[in-house]
Amino acid sequence: MDWNIEQNRDATESGSRESATPSVWAAHQQDLGAIERQARLRRLQPRSGTDFSSNDYLALSGSARLRDSVAAALARGVPIGSGGSRLLRGNDPEHEALETEAAAFFGSETALFFASGYAANTALLATLPQRGDLVVHDALVHASAHEGMRLGRAETRAATHNDADAVDTVITQWRATGATGRAWIAVESLYSMDGDRAPLDDLLAVATRHDAMLLIDEAHATGVFGPDGRGLAAALEGRETVITLRTCGKALGSEGALLCGPAVARDFLVNRARGFIFSTAPSPLMASAVREGLRILADEPARRSRLAALIAHAERVLAPCGVTPTGSQILPLLIGDDAATMRVAAAVQAAGFDIRGIRPPTVPAGTARLRISLTLNVDEAAIDRLAETLREILP
Repeated sequence: MDWNIEQNRDATESGSRESATPSVWAAHQQDLGAIERQARLRRLQPRSGTDFSSNDYLALSGSARLRDSVAAALARGVPIGSGGSRLLRGNDPEHEALETEAAAFFGSETALFFASGYAANTALLATLPQRGDLVVHDALVHASAHEGMRLGRAETRAATHNDADAVDTVITQWRATGATGRAWIAVESLYSMDGDRAPLDDLLAVATRHDAMLLIDEAHATGVFGPDGRGLAAALEGRETVITLRTCGKALGSEGALLCGPAVARDFLVNRARGFIFSTAPSPLMASAVREGLRILADEPARRSRLAALIAHAERVLAPCGVTPTGSQILPLLIGDDAATMRVAAAVQAAGFDIRGIRPPTVPAGTARLRISLTLNVDEAAIDRLAETLREILP
């Protein structure tokens, strides 16, 4: 037989066998296909439209003062990369300086810098609660808190959103079973999708009554509320039973997150938190930027005043469109139906406004919404235009 013919036949048969073999990515492709058929496939897209979706609440991320600070840090030799984990050679003087200054600014005994709020929240809940303990978490806490609880050793139970009595009941029932561990209460001070505030004083009373720890995620309150932007938990900071998480990539305009609390908690995280021990340290340059962000909070209270004025204006002009007034920079427009929510979001985006539709499981079933986020990147005129657009689009 001619060699070329035989070779072609072998190649054809080989190709047929390969095409009949399922792709190693078949299961993943099927899953993506199912997501797409449900019109829920996520895609990355460039920024466009007027900013009503970011968490850059004080418009610091593009501020001249922060840019100049980063340029000055580079000029004095602050490195961009850390080169290793904090426990190896990655511990830079900028990290140490930030943690010292942050503890003094927020009023905590110590602070520990992480690369992101997700990493900090996950490390916190995966590491500090121990086997035999109980974590009672608000039903609407961040996904990063759930990830930390999943990785941790403690038992976990959800409590009704913003209901201190429900938290008390969960702990009481747990104690009635003979449990002797410590209870940990995990909440956010300002919730990222509803814009409502936790009853922190009531939760502190529950924690005190049960000798429990209170973990407060201040991601969306830091920089916006409290004296000098120290958050809604500013009055609770410094207590032995309180740990706060303060992200640096929202109102502070930079990147990373700080866990503020007792020195023993910091030491335990440095020694036991796998996400801290085995991760390359955050950029020293970002630590330097966060230091400047804290100074801006103290030096420029007018930013918070301007944001408060925008919030008040937005609530006046957007409430007739169905937007829920919250007294915060996060204003939800509940629509309910998933498909209708995404249609409205697409129409608003086509009109030049960057507003995203939020659907379950990010929010509870039946509460799909537009999440309107107010920042100093917009002005009252932009809010007025948004109100006019919503009146035209909404039924």
